[in-house]
Amino acid sequence: MKKANVCVIGGGTGLSVLLRGLKTFPVEISAIVTVADDGGSSGRLREELNIPPPGDIRNVLVALSEVEPLVEELFQHRFTNGSGLIGHSLGNLLLAGMSNITGDFAQGVQEISNVLNVKGKVIPASNEHLTLMAEFIDGTIVAGESKIPAIGKQIKRVYLEPEYPRPMTEAIYAIEQADLIVLGPGSLYTSIIPNLLVPGMKEAMIRAKGTKVYICNVMTQPGETDGYSVSDHIKAIDSHIGAKTVDAVLLNTQKIPSDFVKKYEEEGSSHVEVDTDNLTAMNVRIIADELLTITQDVLRHDAMKVSQRLISLL
Repeated sequence: MKKANVCVIGGGTGLSVLLRGLKTFPVEISAIVTVADDGGSSGRLREELNIPPPGDIRNVLVALSEVEPLVEELFQHRFTNGSGLIGHSLGNLLLAGMSNITGDFAQGVQEISNVLNVKGKVIPASNEHLTLMAEFIDGTIVAGESKIPAIGKQIKRVYLEPEYPRPMTEAIYAIEQADLIVLGPGSLYTSIIPNLLVPGMKEAMIRAKGTKVYICNVMTQPGETDGYSVSDHIKAIDSHIGAKTVDAVLLNTQKIPSDFVKKYEEEGSSHVEVDTDNLTAMNVRIIADELLTITQDVLRHDAMKVSQRLISLL
């Protein structure tokens, strides 16, 4: 029997967490990963070698890999000393090296995927060096993914510089062939939407026949989605695509412990309001469930619970 195709689009920690759960199910996975990061080791390699930043790609490769824990640990190892090495992770350096050897970043990702025995396809959203730009409501314009949330103003839109990078045909194909397209979880304007700004991606999303599900963040993100309800997140995605795209939203109904609420409030985050009436009016199907895993210091989506809910849509 042919396996269902699931295409996951995003970046950051949320995407890696989800994929660790999803890879345990009998589905074909394609992960389209943002290349808008400009901080830390990724940012340095991007500037020095003129390649897309490898950090988010590295985390996704590790999440989907089927290797010994020690190999995973090696790939994620970050150097804490050595003047040129400090702060770099070994996986980022290997991706940069493989890009040099093959002469192509996406090809480098493919070769490292083979080495790590990756389950599924990991596709950079673009093969080029891009800068994420944000225009705020008051007209201010800021360059750089890491700088956008620091401004603390309401975002009007984000866009890429250069505006028309070469699209990845594999990414467009993955979206068109998918039975299920998953957006998130992750930062709305800096992890999810940047993928959709690469030429050809919006059109592929509009054409795609698969069900398009958005996994909504549980808490707002300071400087990015302050005061946003669930429908605000979806409106932002649809407006950047230029058409109503999201069919369903996956929401958490689990109560957040009060000490966490307090901790997040101190950091400037609040609970994302579930505005059911607006979602119904927008014709977005609501899939609500208890989806969290709570460890000592972090609140995360439970990879297995979220994956089970997604798989049930197939």
